[in-house]
Amino acid sequence: MIKERIMPTIRLGYAPTRRSIFSAPDAIKYRNLTRDRLIELGIEFVDITDINEEGLLYDDKDMVKILEKFKAEKVDGLFLPHCNFGTEYVSARLAKELGVPVLLWGPLDERPEPNGERLRDTQCGLFATGKVLRRFRVPFTYMTNCRLNDPVFERGIRDFLAVCNTVKTFKSIRILQISTRPYDFMTTMCNEGELLERFNVQLAPIPMPELIETVKICKAEEKEAVAEVISYVKESMIIKVTEEQLETVAALKVSMAKLREQYKCNAVAIQCWNALQGELGIMPCAANALLNDEGVPVVCETDIHGAITALLVEAAGMDKSRSFFADWTIRHPDIPNGELLQHCGPWPVSVAKEKPVLGYPLAFDHPGSLTAEAKGGNLTLCRFDGDNGEYSLLLGNAKGTSGPKGMGTYLWIEVDNIKRLEEKIVTGPYIHHCVGIHQNIVPILYEACKYIGIKADFYDPIEEDVQAYLRGEDVPSMQ
Repeated sequence: MIKERIMPTIRLGYAPTRRSIFSAPDAIKYRNLTRDRLIELGIEFVDITDINEEGLLYDDKDMVKILEKFKAEKVDGLFLPHCNFGTEYVSARLAKELGVPVLLWGPLDERPEPNGERLRDTQCGLFATGKVLRRFRVPFTYMTNCRLNDPVFERGIRDFLAVCNTVKTFKSIRILQISTRPYDFMTTMCNEGELLERFNVQLAPIPMPELIETVKICKAEEKEAVAEVISYVKESMIIKVTEEQLETVAALKVSMAKLREQYKCNAVAIQCWNALQGELGIMPCAANALLNDEGVPVVCETDIHGAITALLVEAAGMDKSRSFFADWTIRHPDIPNGELLQHCGPWPVSVAKEKPVLGYPLAFDHPGSLTAEAKGGNLTLCRFDGDNGEYSLLLGNAKGTSGPKGMGTYLWIEVDNIKRLEEKIVTGPYIHHCVGIHQNIVPILYEACKYIGIKADFYDPIEEDVQAYLRGEDVPSMQ
């Protein structure tokens, strides 16, 4: 049931640039060296060698042709290597018209010639282009002036691909909303019109009876798909429900997948209690977990902002690991900066450090949830949220730690300063929900915020470390 993970394909528009008063042969040399390095790294890109003999961007006429080609090829990001000084105004015009994330970089300049001549002045050109991009109000990512074989080049390229993937995902969010939010959860209300108008986040709301009817149809007509889920569950979980209840869990998973595909959505937010239990007799947690493990975020309590968060996290992680949707719940009884992350049982099996138990959740009388402690290690925790017309992304790091046994899917974590985190969540605009992942994607999410138009909001004072990492410094805490 856990699909083989395939790295998302992100395609860059490769537009190396030069300026006429510096060495054209040297610029061509570095456009070719840079192209070869991208190929070596397995980066997918669209070249411009068919636009002019040099395959370089340096005048308005060619800029229009390059723009048309990149739009036709649907590039996800623009890479502007300055192969000598570069032509800042055509680079900025191309970036403005294309409207995708921009990576600005140039190869480190060599020692001047014995007679004092310089062939490229690349760094100076980068300074110029950065200023003109600001004049055009084009957000951009800067990768430090370095050599092609420096480790920071590969790191910067791969991080930029993850940023592009995050931005691309954010710009095409469509969430299957199954029923309304629970009456008791005013915290999970959202402004659907504002999300659409500002961010193009679309909701596809369906009533609970449509899901219930789909479950009945799947039980009757999708027996093979349901049986496949049952087989996987029996292999990967400790079963403490009846065969009938297990069949309903499996049918619910198949149904949500079917509805997600029918409405062309990339995430699901479900009213997980209490109407569902009256109709199906189960909690949806285990079905949620199964979809989560396939890279389809399913969040509880119809938390639309939570679904947006999960999509951002999954995209920033480039499909290397699965995210999990959690409650901030209680302080650790023994560790001063410890906290319990927990939910009724929807976390992916792949994040568990033990075989999950399919049984009953905390605080509910119906079966269908998982109980398992999650793996420890280093984590990113974040939350997209907003109110009163302002949106931000709360983000930071944590590490797993030991603690008392829990119910549902859970993980004890430790942060630098729990009081600071607690105050940040209480004063908002956040709620008790967050999304975690076993990767440090804080720099990726931070950089993506500039492109999607929201504030990056740290719960620890780590912004300088994040910026240092992004500008190519060696920051151990960001590795």
